[in-house]
Amino acid sequence: MAGRDDKLRRRNRLILGSLFGMVAGMIGLTYASVPLYSLFCSVTGFGGTTQRAEQAAARVVDRKVTIRFNADTNSALPWSFKPEQKELVLKLGETGFAAYRAENRANKPTVGTAVYNVTPEKAGVYFNKIQCFCFDEQILEPGQVVDMPVTFFVDPSMADDANMDDVTTITLSYTFFRAKDSEAKLAQHTAAATSEAPGAIKQKAEPGATATN
Repeated sequence: MAGRDDKLRRRNRLILGSLFGMVAGMIGLTYASVPLYSLFCSVTGFGGTTQRAEQAAARVVDRKVTIRFNADTNSALPWSFKPEQKELVLKLGETGFAAYRAENRANKPTVGTAVYNVTPEKAGVYFNKIQCFCFDEQILEPGQVVDMPVTFFVDPSMADDANMDDVTTITLSYTFFRAKDSEAKLAQHTAAATSEAPGAIKQKAEPGATATN
């Protein structure tokens, strides 16, 4: 009887251990899926995710495409945010320069972060950003207005893709949200500003000087 009970307890422990392992594995996959999904999107352009380039395109082809610009702001972020131009017409491979304007309408500093994509989504793999404000979180002081530049090009190899023959217009869209770690960012920003203030600079003793009480 005792042997049967021991066997049953061992089997229960084995089942329980397996269940814990499955739960841990699922949790690990959940955390890993976010960066893996982001990597997948950035490589394939899935969901209209754009590419990032270090330099301009190596060639320019005659085919032209119209780039339109769109801007949205989440209601939790008290900003005005809009493109400074409606559209640009560029050749494939030609470097484009555009800008968006943001204004903090709150009475205190706020931190925003942008998400972005292009439509049609299949154009994402060909849309390359060289410089973009979306790569960093943005801190705006009360009432501050800033111009946010974007430098980009559409890969000339798009002209060789028959699946892209119908694409004559690409829309670049940004949506600004309040940054999730905004409180921590603002605390760092305030601390840095305080340390750089004139009154915060400590006077250094002159060589040879002696301290007095």
